[in-house]
Formats: sequence, C-alpha cells, structure tokens
Amino acid sequence: MNKSIKIIVNYFLGPLIFVVLCLSIYKQISLQQDLMERWQEIKYSWRNPIVLLVILLMILNWGIEAIKWRLLLLPIEKISLRTSFKAVLAGCSITMLTPNRIGEFGGRILFLKNIHRLKAISISILGSISQLFITFLFGTIGLIYFKVKEQSFLNSFSTGMINIIFILSLIGIVLLLICYFNFPFLSKFISKLPFWKKKIAELAFIEKYSTNVLVKVLLLSFFRYLVFIFQYILILKITHIEIKWDLCFWLLSIFYLIMALAPTIGFTEFPIRAKAISLLIGIYSGNFLGVQFATLGIWIINLVLPAIFGSIFIIRTKIIKDEHA
Repeated sequence: MNKSIKIIVNYFLGPLIFVVLCLSIYKQISLQQDLMERWQEIKYSWRNPIVLLVILLMILNWGIEAIKWRLLLLPIEKISLRTSFKAVLAGCSITMLTPNRIGEFGGRILFLKNIHRLKAISISILGSISQLFITFLFGTIGLIYFKVKEQSFLNSFSTGMINIIFILSLIGIVLLLICYFNFPFLSKFISKLPFWKKKIAELAFIEKYSTNVLVKVLLLSFFRYLVFIFQYILILKITHIEIKWDLCFWLLSIFYLIMALAPTIGFTEFPIRAKAISLLIGIYSGNFLGVQFATLGIWIINLVLPAIFGSIFIIRTKIIKDEHA
C-alpha cells in the first residue's frame, strides 16, 4: 500500500470513523426517554452474580481456543496447555491493533521455537478459517431463520441488503470449507504465484492434517462459538433486554456474521459493534442504553481484559529465543 494512503487511513480515516460512530451512539442514548431510570437499572445490574459467570465463560472461551491452538501445533511442536493459553492471549493483545483482528499469529508465535515460527503462521491461518467458517455457517442459518419466521426483521432492512449479505455468506461458507479441507494445496499454490513467491515461500509449509483432526478443530470452534453467544445472551438479560432466547441466539449469529464481514481496526471496533448490535436488537427492544452497556461489557470482558493479560505475557517472554530453545 502507498505510504501516503497508509497515513490517511491510519491517522485520518480511522479516527474520523471512530468519532462519527461515537457521536451517533451518544445521540441515540441521549434520546432515550427513560434515560435516568435505565441508567439506575444498569448500575444495579452489574452487581448481578451472573457477571462473574460471564467472566468465567471468558476463561472457558479462550481455554477452548488454547486447546485448539495446541492441537494444531502438534505436528511441529508440543507445548503445554498453559503455554498455549498464554500464546492465545498474547495473540489477542496484538490482534487489537490489526484490521479485523487478523494479526493474532504475531503474539502466538512468540511462545514457539524460532525455527517453527514461520510454519506456525500458516497453522494460525488454518485455525482462523475454522472459526470463521462456523461464524458464516450460523450467520447464514440465522438469516434463513428470519426469512422464514420473522417478517418484522425483514421489514426493518432493505431486501437488497439482506440478499447481498446472504449471498456473500453462502459464498464465504463454500470458499472457507474448500480452503479448510484443502489448505496444504492452497498454501502451496499461493506460494508459487509470482507476487508471493519470495515473500511467503517458507509459509507454504502446512502439515497434512487428518480429517479426524480437522473435524475436531471445527468442533472446538463450534463450542467456542456457543460460549460467546451464551455470554452475550446473559449480559443482555442482566441489562434488561427482554428477548426470547432462541430469537436472541439467531440475532447474535447475524451480528457476528456482520462483524466478520465489516472492516474494523483497533479502537473503531467497539463503536462499530455497538452500532451493528443496536440496529439488530433495536427491532425487538427499545432499551438502547442496555444494549450499549451489554456490548461494552462483552467487549471489555472478552477482548480488552484478555489483551491486557496477553500484553503482560508478551513483556515476560523473549522475542528472540536462544537457538537451542
């Protein structure tokens, strides 16, 4: 990317998007008719012991990811579950600074031997594909659910926009599935392209995982998906968002699909999340303030706290390990 374009995106466009979205959220909150009553309800809600359960589920969430990362690494290096957990949190801290959190490998590979780090980048991409596939799959099912059962949802958005998202998600499912089960071939093919040949020749390595292992990784991604959906439902309940559980599940599946498709980076992610979830939940609940605090709570618990701990782990590890390590 041209240097001047990078400067515009990083120092002008990003902050501008952040400011515009924050102003939009502030305006919607200020228009809440029962603002003070809602605010008192929310302050009391955060004393609810369910918040502790949501935090424990965060540990389970990243614990499942640690198991997945350790499983994928087995062909090149055996690490403990504890080290794997530190690595995924370190990846979380790095990924907060990259578009759509694609830079998680930057933190994870620090906990591996030097000779395995480049290989682990391909493995990290494979793990990300598995999680993205589950997100696209359930997001698409969610869209079908609302197309069949919830006319009020369809009336709130343009048919064209819903169809575009649906088509993109279907294409995404097919491409991700092909890439996931044919990743060795894909990485070798990419590495032979003239533009990439010199840059990622060493990244073409990827172990030929058995179908059994690949299915296990998909199942772990599925269980992790259920955990963070359940977390969001719990937070919405304690902030007095009264929506049926099944309806809330499919709304959140569409929300995560939209977040997977939407370009985000660093500090712009929260306001984009807040705007997207308010558009979806707002169809069924007028408690806008509750939705925003639920979104803030999930963002802090699932991303900010792990990123803080991950940063500590990065500080305490060697960036360049001894050759024999």
